[in-house]
Amino acid sequence: MQSIDFPFDKYSFNSDSIFDDLPTEDTVLLGRNMVTHNYKKGEILFREGSYPTGIYYIKKGKVKKYKSDKDGREQIFYVCKSGELLGYHALLSEENYTDSSCTLEEATISFIPKDDFLQAVRSSALLSNRLLKCMSHEFGVLVNGITIFAQKTVRERLALSLLILRNKYKKEDQEGKPVELTLSREDLAKMVGTARETLTRLLHDFKEEDLIETQGRKIILKKPLVLSKIADLY
Repeated sequence: MQSIDFPFDKYSFNSDSIFDDLPTEDTVLLGRNMVTHNYKKGEILFREGSYPTGIYYIKKGKVKKYKSDKDGREQIFYVCKSGELLGYHALLSEENYTDSSCTLEEATISFIPKDDFLQAVRSSALLSNRLLKCMSHEFGVLVNGITIFAQKTVRERLALSLLILRNKYKKEDQEGKPVELTLSREDLAKMVGTARETLTRLLHDFKEEDLIETQGRKIILKKPLVLSKIADLY
């Protein structure tokens, strides 16, 4: 498998480190009313326009963040993995959710009630500073996402999306092995921002070029370095 030095920070949030090594009192506060649920694929966590009552912490699985237009068409702008937080932006700003979230696979997710989370933020300088840094970084990530759609072709966007997903789906014990993506073609098309038919054609092209392999719904990335050149990262 090709090695690749890819700038993931430009396209990934940093919320997976917010809860690391917090003081015991903060951890106890956040966990005292925490409720953990197992979700099936396709379950909604929250919808655009609803009011937040707490935050979500992904313990296992992946969740898509997306916006829908007036006709119900989705645009996926981010995929969250285990360790990441959801919903804290709307809660801190005391506004309704500006996007929706839905599980992409079976997931285990904890819910922390609003009052507990806000009390922890008020009492912990460490937690509040981490949240401020994460929100500032996420602004840059979203700006980079806008730039992708404004400046890159669909072929370039697909190559980049596959690389971003590669970082989401790879496992610690998978070093040196090809990464398998299990995102549906429909969701991948929504992430790339193209029609499913166009996506299918481009995936066929990548397969013919020996860049990927497909096994049913699985997409196996064989040559990430070549994909990075197609995405015009160098």
